[in-house]
Amino acid sequence: MTRLSVNINKIATLRNARGGDNPNLVQVAKDCERFGAQGITIHPRPDERHIRYQDVFDLKKIVTTEFNIEGNCQEQKFIDLVLANKPEQVTLVPDVLGQITSNHGWDTIANQDYLKYIIATFKSAGIRVSIFVDPVPEMVAAAATTGTDRIELYTEAYATHYHNGKEKAIAPYVEAAKVALQYGLGINAGHDLDLHNLNYFVENIPGLQEVSIGHALISDALYYGLENTIQMYLRACATAK
Repeated sequence: MTRLSVNINKIATLRNARGGDNPNLVQVAKDCERFGAQGITIHPRPDERHIRYQDVFDLKKIVTTEFNIEGNCQEQKFIDLVLANKPEQVTLVPDVLGQITSNHGWDTIANQDYLKYIIATFKSAGIRVSIFVDPVPEMVAAAATTGTDRIELYTEAYATHYHNGKEKAIAPYVEAAKVALQYGLGINAGHDLDLHNLNYFVENIPGLQEVSIGHALISDALYYGLENTIQMYLRACATAK
């Protein structure tokens, strides 16, 4: 079964809208785990518009499943934050300042030297490293020489084109996953996966270890309730293979 990590950024966004502590981010993380989530993902950004830096320290104390911190490793404050908290996994994303959401993977060829350096920095602290990549075989192959443990396939294109032809939409991801497996890389995935497209992705991507889902899951929870929604996503992560 592919593991489900719940991204709780949107809970922090809702909390911050009123300036208080409702909903309480720590309690929601505990509840997500109690309801079956196998990991908690956060993506702090410099403007702290959702996850605040203090949240990272607070969550580190209570998360009992996998703690995954995503972010732009070209920001020194992010590097310091991760090293201070030592999550089970850090996911490196090539964001730029002010970016609303992640929208592309690393150019693992052009950034090879930098990635080798920053990945070694985190791995020397005992942190598993995953890097965000597009489903391009050349980029996956180059990722394998950076020292990363895993790649996270950026799935927006798959989600966008899913309803116009799911076989065509998933084809580049299947090829990318095959390359990753050839090089011994672990495979994660995330971005715009939801209850409509998740199970097909899980069923067809070889070696898929983990999906990180936030926006769609939290949106669905408004209708179905958080516990029920997490159970629905867990069922979608199950495979008959």
